[in-house]
Amino acid sequence: MNQTKRFLDIVTEIRDMTHRQNIQPGDRLPSERELAETLQVGRSTIREALRSLELLGLIETRRGEGTFLSDFRNHKLVEVLATFILQDRQSNEDVQKTRLIHELAAIDCVCREHAAAAQPVWDGFLEKLQENRPMSRESIVREILVLSGNRLSLKIWLLLLQYGGRPFDGQVTEDETEVLAEMIRAISAGDSQLASKHYISWCEQIEGGNDHDHS
Repeated sequence: MNQTKRFLDIVTEIRDMTHRQNIQPGDRLPSERELAETLQVGRSTIREALRSLELLGLIETRRGEGTFLSDFRNHKLVEVLATFILQDRQSNEDVQKTRLIHELAAIDCVCREHAAAAQPVWDGFLEKLQENRPMSRESIVREILVLSGNRLSLKIWLLLLQYGGRPFDGQVTEDETEVLAEMIRAISAGDSQLASKHYISWCEQIEGGNDHDHS
């Protein structure tokens, strides 16, 4: 079962379970172990799905108490997007294009906000790239979305990421270092146009690598 289908199944099962067991907003959900046993998937998969649902505001984790249901009726985006994604192949391309719109808008926001562009995290990324230290692709893009300051865009992006084939899975490779370094320098300099250009080049490079991996 592919990652997207598995995530959709988990979301659907958790939603159906709340109806079957009459779990109301504010009620506690079963533990990770119980969910893993019920859905017959690994706990790491359950943990990832729950984390995504929490970021979307669908559930709430309270330290030392457990995970609790938020009001699903106020969050229809999951069901709407899931239905859309399952329609046809073109839908997946639309998701990727929509995700890119949010990413480029976030880059523009960061470049325009001096405080965001001057964050030490960019120097940290550059240092890791220069020293060839392990760094996940998703951590870079996520930081851009977070620092843009648009929480709604971040939530939508996280959802699109889950349903879009997880394009940023894996670590940054040596071949990606140069274009990423140029992109980060452009962000730090507040040059939105140049940063966006390098970002698109990086995405095309990742996509090309993924196509090669699957050929």
